[in-house]
Amino acid sequence: MRIALIVAATLFAGAALAEPSGKLMLYTSQPNADAQATIDGFMAAYPGVEVEFFRDGTTKVMAKLEGEFAAGSPQPDVLLIADTVTMEGLEAEGRLMAYPEADTSAYEAGLMDPEGYYFSTKLITTGIVYNTGAPMKPTTYTDLLKPEATGKIAIPSPLTSGAATITMATLTGDPKLGWEFYEGLADQGTLAQGGNGGVYKAVAGGEKLYGFVVDFLAIRSAEDGAPVAFVFPPEGVSYVTEPVAILSTAKNPEAAKAFVDFLISKKGQELAVSQGYLPAHPDVAPPAGFPPRSEIKLMSFDPAKALAEDTEMKMRFQEIFGG
Repeated sequence: MRIALIVAATLFAGAALAEPSGKLMLYTSQPNADAQATIDGFMAAYPGVEVEFFRDGTTKVMAKLEGEFAAGSPQPDVLLIADTVTMEGLEAEGRLMAYPEADTSAYEAGLMDPEGYYFSTKLITTGIVYNTGAPMKPTTYTDLLKPEATGKIAIPSPLTSGAATITMATLTGDPKLGWEFYEGLADQGTLAQGGNGGVYKAVAGGEKLYGFVVDFLAIRSAEDGAPVAFVFPPEGVSYVTEPVAILSTAKNPEAAKAFVDFLISKKGQELAVSQGYLPAHPDVAPPAGFPPRSEIKLMSFDPAKALAEDTEMKMRFQEIFGG
């Protein structure tokens, strides 16, 4: 009996220590090069897992996934997309698997779902971009309401950009800015349409002098000599976090958990830095062109509230800016 117990315990321990293996299906909105680098890094750390993936923008990824839900055959084990608001919706529908055992101890409150349904993998903040030839150099959001900026501002629309939606929810939820700030931008003749790429081109080309864009777009370009500068205002910045989550229907949950572990580990965060992104982990140094993580203030953001008020906020935005 004693020998049998020892053998059983040994087998159990071996099973517990076994590396994850098999196929892992990933759906992601990462750019192709970033997605491939992420997969390559993970497979180097877990050579027993073979990753297959589908990549497109978050909206199209979700459209494909919704179709699979409707057909009763969701394919991905793990989802890596742009924003936490979308994850909140999936969590509310019971589509995600909790992984509370994941080690998130190094991360600041608010970046991870408190019940372990999704995990932030990086910080993609939105701040102020300006053309370095502009006569006024903004340092705060309210500088954009100065007469010098009239008719010279462009911002992405939350009707087409997920990051812009989160920026709208964040800034209008700030007691010192609120909807009055967006009304002030409209009074300035601000062009509010399209996405981050269009805003960046307008400012870099001098068609406009000021705008809101995601950080890496301006910072990488400035490092390459483009006539733009990026500002992290003292009020703070809004942010998306490219969260990762395991589906409740995952066919290979152990490999999916390993994927989550890799992305939020220091090694995974260093991979994000090598791709030019601001890491979510506070102890991992940011890439060139970014200030120290301790100098970047993140504004308060409640993804569940943003999800609940999404339609109402977008309607109000339309009323202010038209379109």
